[in-house]
Amino acid sequence: MRRPWFPALLVLVALALVAVGCGGDSDEQGADVPAETGPSAAVERVELDGTSALVWGDGPRGALLAHGAAFDASSWQDQADQISALGFTVLAVEDIGHDGLLAGEAYLRDDAGVGDVAFIGGSAGADSMLSLLSEQPDLADQVILLSPNRVVEGLGTQPKLFIASVDEAVTDVSTELADSSLGDQNELLIVPGSAHAQNMFASDQADAVIGAILERLDSPS
Repeated sequence: MRRPWFPALLVLVALALVAVGCGGDSDEQGADVPAETGPSAAVERVELDGTSALVWGDGPRGALLAHGAAFDASSWQDQADQISALGFTVLAVEDIGHDGLLAGEAYLRDDAGVGDVAFIGGSAGADSMLSLLSEQPDLADQVILLSPNRVVEGLGTQPKLFIASVDEAVTDVSTELADSSLGDQNELLIVPGSAHAQNMFASDQADAVIGAILERLDSPS
């Protein structure tokens, strides 16, 4: 015998299936979808001479970023967003050797048309920048280095900021560079902990480190 409520039950089941298929209006909709990672849609990848780089912003000042050995250009995403918000064109090179740095500096000045260029590097990227600037000290208008691993001579008189963690193995390198480099605008920031270079941005000192970088960049040279 056909039950009178049977068609209504079928309708309710069908509506429930449609709601599930469409995701419904629940606050949990999409909760198990991974968050978007990697460079944001605003980032542009450009081809340089023999390498490539990521570019953020289009401001009148330039910032050249060189990552550490365990990182790549996109690892600067969060910091580059904040630096570009100050009015910088920010370029992070994939090749952190001298050729890559020179190509990045030329792109900022010639293609992007910026005035001043700040060199910002971490660990291996910082070392490469130091090596290049010891040969061409006037190449950068500002220098900001996280956890450099070696001391060099011959740097210029431009403003410099050296950042390291108090308990990492190379803290004394930043201290010596700040003390021995030419110029009267050399600054030293030693933060608590043992995080090395870009790993500071994943530590509880992240705000202090990026805050010091932004303050240095926004100060008159």
